[in-house]
This record gives sequence, C-alpha cells and structure tokens, in this order.
Amino acid sequence: MPALADRGEYLASESTFYRVLRAEGQAHHRGRARPPTQRTPQSHRATAPNQLWSWDITYLATTVQGMFFYLYLILDVYSRKIVGLEVFEAESAEHATTVVGRAYLREGIAGEPLVLHSDNGAPMKGATLLATLQKLGVVPSFSRPSVSNDNPYSEALFRTLKYVPSYPSKPFEAVEQARDWAAQFQHWYNEEHKHSALKFVTPGERHRGEDAAVLARRRTVYATAQLQHPERWSGRLRNWEAPKEVWLNPPKHGRRLTPVTPL
Repeated sequence: MPALADRGEYLASESTFYRVLRAEGQAHHRGRARPPTQRTPQSHRATAPNQLWSWDITYLATTVQGMFFYLYLILDVYSRKIVGLEVFEAESAEHATTVVGRAYLREGIAGEPLVLHSDNGAPMKGATLLATLQKLGVVPSFSRPSVSNDNPYSEALFRTLKYVPSYPSKPFEAVEQARDWAAQFQHWYNEEHKHSALKFVTPGERHRGEDAAVLARRRTVYATAQLQHPERWSGRLRNWEAPKEVWLNPPKHGRRLTPVTPL
C-alpha cells in the first residue's frame, strides 16, 4: 500500500486489504518460520482439601545487604490452608523436597490423588523434587514461562504475608527469627484469619470441614435478625453458602475462577 501510494495510486485502506485476505483464506502465516503458538495454562479443579496444592518461594530481607532468607510455602487451593511453610538460608530443590515431603506426611495423604502446582523456577523443576513427587504419586503442574497469573493463589498469599500488620518493619537478623515469625503467621492465617473468599471462615475450618456448621449458625443468626426487624431488610439474606469447588486456571469455556483475594 505505501508502494502504491508512492506511485500515486490508492485502492483501499489497510483494513480493507486484510478483510479481503481473510475472506479469501489468505490471512495466515507464511514463510518457513513456524507460526507463533500460545500455550494454554494447565487447568485444575479442587472439590475437597488435599486435591490441589500451590507452592512458591519468596524472599525475606535480612540485615545484610544483598542477602535473603527464603520462605517456602505450600497452600491448599480448596481450603486456602497453609499446609507447608519453612524458612531456609538458601534456595534449592533439596529444601523444596523437604517441605513437600513433610507436608505430605503431615496431611496423611497416603496415595490419594494430588496435584502440586508451581512456577518454572529451578527449585520447582529440580531432579530431586521431581523424583520425590513421582515416588509419592504427586502430579507436578507448572505455570507458563514468565506468566505469574498462572499461579495466582500463591501470589495472593505472599501479598497478604508481606502486608499483614504484624510483618516486621525491620529486616530479619537471623534465620531463627524469620522462622519464629513465619510460624506465628501460619497459625494466624490458618486459625484466626477469616478469609473473604471462603465466606469469612478460617482456612483451618474449611480444611477440616467445619465451615458448613459455622455458616449454618451464621445463617440462623441473620434469619432471626430479619424476623425481628423486617423493616431493616430490603432483600434476601446474605448468601452464606460455601463454594463447592475452586478452579486454578480454568479453561475459557468452563466455569469462572473462584476469586483470588489477598485478604
């Protein structure tokens, strides 16, 4: 088209040319190079605890410039419970294997189907970890390269961890100090923190199956309040039904992903 214009000719706009090419089946990749491909993320659905875990590593600042501690964290996607959390002074597949193995034994999975999702970091794809997963019968799942949104639950949890009011205002001086704080955070998050995506029950309650009773009592309280003061209610009671399933990277034609909220 620019060449035609240089000769003083104008036939049509660029969009018209492309429209005609598409109509004639000519708007496809040409040449010897392979056309670009877009990988779709692996989709997983959890309908109960210990079916789908997500894990990642985050840095914890220290008082030594350029030095960090590494917090390894495993999250159950269905219940949002932290099932594995440890702090090390280095990043390695061996440490990841330790954290995963301990969480697996602690949860008593014993051969039940389990998917472990992570990004593409070196510790996540280390031979030691992959061999252990194969031995345990755990299916590894990975995000697409350079796509952090494929692992949203771990990302959201790390944001909660870093912005919770109890997070130290100063860097950690020793790894024991970081481990003590991480253990306190784990207890708070699992047993005290009422998660908005879980209809404000704690991850621990959801993981143990106690959320149904908690939400039933809550519905009763709301229903009683409505009967006592109907003039205060303009519509139906708040929905206190717990989500029955949670998706990680669902297919576009499938159900929508359960919202990932940091708080």
